[in-house]
Amino acid sequence: MRSMGKTRRMTAVGICGAALAATVASPARAYEPARAYEPAHAYEPADRAAFKPGWQLKDSGTDVRFRGLAAVSRKTAWVAGSKGTVLRTADGGRSWRNVSPPGAVELEFRDIEAFDGRRAVVLAIGEGEASRVFRTEDGGATWTESFRNTDPRAFYDCITFFDSRHGLAMSDPVDGKYRILSTRDGGKSWKVLPNDGMPAAQPGEAGFAASGQCLVSAGPKDVWLATGGGATARVLHSSDRGLTWSAAESTIPAGDPAKGVFALAFRNRTQGLAVGGDYRTGQASPQASAVSRDGGRSWQQSKTPPPAYRSGVTWLPHSSSAALAVGPTGTDLTLDAGRSWRTVDTGSYDTVDCTPDHGCWASGEKGRIARLEN
Repeated sequence: MRSMGKTRRMTAVGICGAALAATVASPARAYEPARAYEPAHAYEPADRAAFKPGWQLKDSGTDVRFRGLAAVSRKTAWVAGSKGTVLRTADGGRSWRNVSPPGAVELEFRDIEAFDGRRAVVLAIGEGEASRVFRTEDGGATWTESFRNTDPRAFYDCITFFDSRHGLAMSDPVDGKYRILSTRDGGKSWKVLPNDGMPAAQPGEAGFAASGQCLVSAGPKDVWLATGGGATARVLHSSDRGLTWSAAESTIPAGDPAKGVFALAFRNRTQGLAVGGDYRTGQASPQASAVSRDGGRSWQQSKTPPPAYRSGVTWLPHSSSAALAVGPTGTDLTLDAGRSWRTVDTGSYDTVDCTPDHGCWASGEKGRIARLEN
């Protein structure tokens, strides 16, 4: 956001594993269309109050901050962060290989999307040419810079992919509208989409490059964009891969450059979660989460939200009701699709991601990377 300068961007946190999924999951429902907003009673653990997922920290060998995370499986994951750092594990986090693009030490990586253990696309954020996209097809042994922003007014925050070929990246507003970048070849080439179908941005409105989850997709064509900083915190939705958009107000407070929706997660094209708040240390975030049951057309405040700012959120695989949210002050669990949350861990994480085989990972400051364990 321009009104914040670099402070908000440069200072603006997945969890799931076999134990948690087995306890709260329903059989093979991760990709079924949502029929209704269902309570979690059938999938809750026997002793709900005592249930607590367990993070296990993995030694990353570095102290950089990892706001970008792409979980491929329980064994394979990628993280991306400050000082142009990209790490990859293929053994469940027991060891990490530094696969950073050469000469990228001055860049801030904030989002990474991986298709498998060899193919990944990483986004560097910043004004003008600091915003770049790199891709690899050999596990990070070599990288190709496939996009470099040359417009000093643009500032790219997040990327997402619908499949291994089609993806989008989003920039803060340029000429009063969010700018959308599109690829049809897995990130090899990018083009700016027309903005005729994009609603006008509010004064001071922008995205947060906090966790790589300000732009998320579900299915072959649906994508959502999270905003803050304006008079209201909004969620924008497109059902045609970014050509046309509609905007809806969330219940998460905004009205300040440090407040808004920081992360989104959609289990399918209708059932969504939003988290955020005020990222400044010590500031209250009393309404830090919201839920949508209609694809983001409307949002309802959580009855019991997380107790503080949260920057990352993910659904648990094969469950219609369980999800986790993370932030600098802890991890929260919901077993009723976001209506109520409770803190289950007090460690600091920026982002979170889960895979269908129950491989759930989180990453954050000081080189922190963790996986959910039994």
